Amino acid sequence: MVLGLIFNYKFRFSEILWSFSIFLESVAILPQLFLLQRTGEAETITTHYLAALGGYRAFYIPNWIYRYVRSLLSKGCTNSEEFFVFLDRWYMHDSVDIIAVIAGLVQTGLYADFFYVYFTK
Repeated sequence: MVLGLIFNYKFRFSEILWSFSIFLESVAILPQLFLLQRTGEAETITTHYLAALGGYRAFYIPNWIYRYVRSLLSKGCTNSEEFFVFLDRWYMHDSVDIIAVIAGLVQTGLYADFFYVYFTK
């Protein structure tokens, strides 16, 4: 909740709740991950559910890449100089949701750790 209060785009109730939900989603797997690492086992249905959630999250990454490449092509970027000019404009005009990107990277890292434990145990 503290991260939602500190890191938001506008200090409004709805924005704070949105930020909180993004941060909470990124670390929601931690209790199950701690349990799995400490005990070495978990209920089968729970681990399969978490694996399905991780698979769902894994599809976010190709979606980000697809949307980024599609936006590049729609702007007519054909060489590296145009690419970097576009990248600079894209970032500077708030087209990058930095809160969602950072939370997504944290969540992806935690799921990668979960999958490592899931497949090795």
